[in-house]
Amino acid sequence: LHASDIQKQLDRRRPGQSAISTRRSEKDRVILYSGLERDTTLGTPIMLLVHNEDHRPGDYAQMLSVPRPSHADYTYQAKFGIRAQSGGGRASARETIGRVCGGAVAEKFLSGTFGTEIIAWVSSVGDIQTPMPDIDTLSREIVDTTTTRCPDSSTAQRMEQLIARTREEQDSIGGCVMCVCRNVPPGLGEPVFDKLEALLAHAMLSLPATKAFEIGSGFTATTMKGSHHNDMFVKKGDGLGTVTNNSGGVLGGISNGEPVVFRVGFKPPATIGKAQKTADFTGKETTQEARGRHDPCVVNRAVPIVESMAATVLADCALRQQRRRQPAPPIQQQP
Repeated sequence: LHASDIQKQLDRRRPGQSAISTRRSEKDRVILYSGLERDTTLGTPIMLLVHNEDHRPGDYAQMLSVPRPSHADYTYQAKFGIRAQSGGGRASARETIGRVCGGAVAEKFLSGTFGTEIIAWVSSVGDIQTPMPDIDTLSREIVDTTTTRCPDSSTAQRMEQLIARTREEQDSIGGCVMCVCRNVPPGLGEPVFDKLEALLAHAMLSLPATKAFEIGSGFTATTMKGSHHNDMFVKKGDGLGTVTNNSGGVLGGISNGEPVVFRVGFKPPATIGKAQKTADFTGKETTQEARGRHDPCVVNRAVPIVESMAATVLADCALRQQRRRQPAPPIQQQP
């Protein structure tokens, strides 16, 4: 494991990387303090540090008395009786730095052990849909050829224009990120409460601004008949595979060896430049006009975060499965 394994994902996540993201500029340089020696993990906790440099707490002065619409200011105050007033605190997308760092470590384990590859891309912005790419050959290099991280160049151009227009209107817009996990070994996930899709949904919906999750055919399955939706088995290599993959690589909560494919929906960022009628903490009507540097759309920066959370879930499941399949220790005879 090397710092560059983590840094390349942080570079894809960091603010200020393009004209369609926040104008806040952060280097997001990771420093590895402990847990490694000669680029090899020691089995001890890995300590990393990323400095937060381009901060302007004054931009949040109005938060002292006015909870921002669709932000967590009100709910954090209601739950804890106190909150971070110079930003969103733990509700800020800034906390996803730690997720990306941890996910990069998990991905290194998955790649080295199983050859697992995890690639996410922007599948929609507003009502603009990305044509389904070939998920067997898609790579991060292909995804990163466009600013929007949409692998289809003509669609990406339309998305970029929509995001730029939305920013000029001092508004925001939502979208979706799709993800494929290739070379996932069969047997990952638990039969009941810790089904693989449930763990993935838990991880993805814990991300800031997420509102939806679906795996495989998702909601489309509700319009289909079983005779069309069922994934028929065929022999693949030394085992079984399926002709289609409507199940998204998971059967009964357990991976079946096919690519794990899912989609995550992100809402429009809550902070916008337009004046909005709302109320302060006392209930008095007021108008809020946000200051600060915020993304008009988050999906292009969310791509590495989705990949990182998928890696974390798969690594956890793989370690549990490895331990389960190990031979039981011999029973010690009593003297």
